[in-house]
Amino acid sequence: MARRNIYKIGDETLRQVSKPVTEFDGKLHELIDDMIDTLKYADGAGLAAPQVGVLKRVFVATFDGGETIIEAVNPVIVKTKGRRIAAEGCLSIPNREERVERPRHIEVHAFDRYGNPIVLKGDNFSAACFCHEIDHLDGILYIDKSVKAKAGK
Repeated sequence: MARRNIYKIGDETLRQVSKPVTEFDGKLHELIDDMIDTLKYADGAGLAAPQVGVLKRVFVATFDGGETIIEAVNPVIVKTKGRRIAAEGCLSIPNREERVERPRHIEVHAFDRYGNPIVLKGDNFSAACFCHEIDHLDGILYIDKSVKAKAGK
């Protein structure tokens, strides 16, 4: 396992759409392990593969300081409910926060690193995190969806 460099805003990789994972193999496991190490080192809540320069539909997240890690491969949002506006930040956009409207509740279908289907459910902060990371997989940054950006400011 190794830490990888986190790409910062301005790098075009962050604006590209990631490709679905088709091989659930050792290479994928290595990517996920490296992403977990990188996330823990950066003390973040979530990290998507494009943030480490890999255009694959993978993210990892933690909501308890790294004790429990969520791994999601080829995630798809299947259900949302409610709305919530809260401040967000991003490891790829250091020292900046903006308010973003996200669903209050979310259900995501994905696969684990072995190709087994999983269901992720999130509320409030975790729902926003899942949305934020899935946006990364589509080349979207949270600043594109900020309340300020939507208001044209």
